[in-house]
Amino acid sequence: MSADLLQSCRIDVWLWRARFFKTRTLSAKFCETGHIRLIRLGHTQRVNKAGAFVKPDDQLVFALGTRLIDITVLDMGERRGPASEARTLYRPNMAEAGWP
Repeated sequence: MSADLLQSCRIDVWLWRARFFKTRTLSAKFCETGHIRLIRLGHTQRVNKAGAFVKPDDQLVFALGTRLIDITVLDMGERRGPASEARTLYRPNMAEAGWP
């Protein structure tokens, strides 16, 4: 397995591990709507497949309810752990109400 694959993860799995969605199914359905923007190395692309891969240093921008989420991926994670562990997987890029 290449080192690139070891440092990547399906976007639906990552969003679920990072606790943006309660279930992986909800995460996959959201990914397929095309409402996520993935910014990698200065190039922006719309994600419309749950099987798209994210890597550390990728930026994700999407709306959840009335909140605009703008984060940088820091780590892939090994599992869906507690919220404190999930917060170590990303860094918010903008100051928003409700961000720790």
